Parts: sequence; C-alpha cells; structure tokens
Amino acid sequence: MTATLTNPGAPTSAMTGQMCTFWVDGLYFGLQVEHVQEVLRYQQLTVVPCAPDAVHGLINLRGQIVTALDLRCRLGLPPRPEGELPMNVIVRSRGEVVSLLVDDIGDVIDTTDVSLQPTPANLPPTVQDVVGGVLPLPGSILLVVDAERAVDVSSPDTTGGTP
Repeated sequence: MTATLTNPGAPTSAMTGQMCTFWVDGLYFGLQVEHVQEVLRYQQLTVVPCAPDAVHGLINLRGQIVTALDLRCRLGLPPRPEGELPMNVIVRSRGEVVSLLVDDIGDVIDTTDVSLQPTPANLPPTVQDVVGGVLPLPGSILLVVDAERAVDVSSPDTTGGTP
C-alpha cells in the first residue's frame, strides 16, 4: 500500500501491490502480501491457560512456536460452527510471527490503482478496529486488515468483555 487512510473523512488513496484474501463469517478480508509469510491448513493447537479469548493456542510451525489468534473471536463474531476447522494465515507483525485463524483462504489479488475507501460506519466497532479501509471490487467489497491492529489482543474488547 502506498498510502494508508488515517482520517475517515480524508480523500481516498490509491493502492499498489497485492492482497492475500480470506473469509471470516462471510466477510471478505484482505491483508497486504508483504505481511503474509504463508497460509496453512488447520494445525493442532496447544491451549494457553489464562490467555485472552482471542488467543486460541500455540502451533508448532517447523520448530517455531507461533501464537494462533482466532479472528472470529478477535472481531467479536459468532464462534465457528462445530466441526469446521480454521485455516491459518501466518502473519509477520511487530517483529513476530502470528497465525490468524480464518474460515477460508481466497486468492492473492492485484490491487494496483484500486482506491482505498473509508471503513463503513455500519460495521461492528470490533471489525472497524482492525480494518484500515475497504476496496470496492467487481462483485464484492474487500475489507483491508491492518496487520498490527489485528494481532493486538490487549484491548478489553478482545477478551469477550470479561475483566
């Protein structure tokens, strides 16, 4: 991305590069490919006691221990239906590697010269918290995820409202 949207009332900005796309609870998300290390099928998790609700566990990624965050929980969306296994989007953010658990993986798409629009006000606040803007695409709207905000689970909203 050549420009980021910091003021919702500001003019739109042009995007360059590619986005890794995925779905969470029917919402279509994209993450800049430079933040994505890889995508993987479901990996066995080890539960972390007393962790925030969004931290679903740890995975062993070829000897590297990686925290797995469930985006459904992080975004305040309903839990994944019983029996459906998540996919892993392995993200590099803040000098660390984190797995984002998503429902399904999409394609890598070219976003060159697509204008980044402000995040719609009708999205839930927990979704607005991690989305830096939207890209209107033919037949869909892509919610652009801010990798650093997505992996931040320090907010009280990410613990399911418990103190």
